[in-house]
Amino acid sequence: MSSIGIVGAGNIGAAFARALARNGLSATIANSRGPQTLSGLTAELAPHIRAGTIEQAAAADLVLIAVPWSKLPAALSGLPDWAGRIVIDANNPIEAPLFKPAELNGRLSSEIVAGLVPGARLVKAFNHLFANLVSGDPRAEGGSRVLFYSGDDVAAKAEVGALIARLGFAGIDLGPLAVGGSLTQFPGGPLPALNLVKFG
Repeated sequence: MSSIGIVGAGNIGAAFARALARNGLSATIANSRGPQTLSGLTAELAPHIRAGTIEQAAAADLVLIAVPWSKLPAALSGLPDWAGRIVIDANNPIEAPLFKPAELNGRLSSEIVAGLVPGARLVKAFNHLFANLVSGDPRAEGGSRVLFYSGDDVAAKAEVGALIARLGFAGIDLGPLAVGGSLTQFPGGPLPALNLVKFG
């Protein structure tokens, strides 16, 4: 199994960590304030989730990034080239508490994130569900909760799809980033916040 890192310990990062721990998967989680500020979360999710620096989390084979939009450049600056490792882009170009959309100048948010992680194979996922649905039991109404993903690298998508299935979700591949990234982008896309269940 690939090593997993999480950059960002807000609602989505913590929810992803809880989903991993519930399924017995290990990861290193990091935030901008340092490992010592994550002691509560790591105590809750021990022994599977440990705190580290952003550099340590970003060194994993597969790294989920979920950071407030305006803080992404600072969070990812100065890191080594990603050298073909997988980045899961779980970010949305919007921030609480005002939820004012960021100015993207006609670009998809995933295009902007890709520019911040040179050399990475980017897969968009885990951004379209509310955090409580990511961390909760994906079995619902006799089926499995749907989790969309998209990307331009087939092998990277296959690995993320396998992880999504391991976590108990029904993964649905929306195709390349130009298509799937647009469909799941919040705000703007039609799929965010839809709680869909797949049967069979």
